[in-house]
Amino acid sequence: MKLTSRLNMLPFDDLDARRTMLTEIFGRPVPDSLSILPPFHCDYGLGATFGERVFINQGCFFLDFGGITIGDRVLIGPRVTLSTAGHPVELDERREFITHAPIVIEDDVWIGAAATVTPGVTIGHGSVVGAGAVVAKDVPPLSVVTATTIVERKRLKPASAAP
Repeated sequence: MKLTSRLNMLPFDDLDARRTMLTEIFGRPVPDSLSILPPFHCDYGLGATFGERVFINQGCFFLDFGGITIGDRVLIGPRVTLSTAGHPVELDERREFITHAPIVIEDDVWIGAAATVTPGVTIGHGSVVGAGAVVAKDVPPLSVVTATTIVERKRLKPASAAP
């Protein structure tokens, strides 16, 4: 996070310094065609890879501990969150460990403003994720998905006696 703080303080038009900082954040050279508008935040950096002609708008959060792969010609709107990490759902397990699973965004995907993509999701090529959507399962290729409604998935067990 120290490195993304430095990235976000650079002058917008200092493209050479921004490219150098992105290479440091991601641990490898990034494509010359990658465009990330500040502010940009990620917690790990080394877990993300990018294809050609990727555009990431301002205010995005990449929690990339589990790995994020972004294909070619992907457009990501402002304030999008890609989160590869989480916590167990059951009450007795929540403080034990962090779960993680990779996110894969295939070629030619568009993700609208303020969408959230959760761990383990693959978004198929050519798909569009609507603004504000919460994507918690795979998106088939060439699909348009939207939604922010609540769907009860399961009931949790009551917590055991407190320690």
